[in-house]
Amino acid sequence: MVTKRFIAGAVCPRCAEIDRLVTYEKDGEVFKECVSCAFKEKQVAQVELSELATRVNTEEVVPEAAEPVRLVLDSGKGKAGDS
Repeated sequence: MVTKRFIAGAVCPRCAEIDRLVTYEKDGEVFKECVSCAFKEKQVAQVELSELATRVNTEEVVPEAAEPVRLVLDSGKGKAGDS
């Protein structure tokens, strides 16, 4: 039995109908076919898709340890407005 799957958003090159193309594998070859006009085409190139990187499937970046900062206050000499 051949399992056919719809290709979301695909437009048929013959009848220009949207969401009417299905893809399936038969005898080791992949085909796409329009269920409206019976257009049929063998897929020549296979594209290997990889999962998009998201915050869920990427490694967490561990921030470096924070170090305390010591503030040095001015002694008051040279303040603006002093005459």
